[in-house]
Amino acid sequence: MDTPSNPESFYINLKDKLYDTASWPSEYLYKFIIKSNPSKVNKIESAIEIQIKPVNKIENEPTFVPNTNGTKIKIKIKKLAANKKLVLEKNANFRSLIIKL
Repeated sequence: MDTPSNPESFYINLKDKLYDTASWPSEYLYKFIIKSNPSKVNKIESAIEIQIKPVNKIENEPTFVPNTNGTKIKIKIKKLAANKKLVLEKNANFRSLIIKL
């Protein structure tokens, strides 16, 4: 998974943006970019689909979109979040799931 050069400042910046730009509950689009490795992509796709089921019309199934040269895959997951804290927790959970696999 591509990681920001400074993950701590990335999450501080994300937290600040969440507090400044959204009213809650709100939908949130999680995005992750990973290197294109078919085995890892299949494992991640299976794990995410097991853990994340859409519960309403706002939410969607995870999408996996390759970049133009096929070296990376963008994972997008839209979820309804009750508050900013849950967005940050879920982001950390998705990220650790992707890193583990």
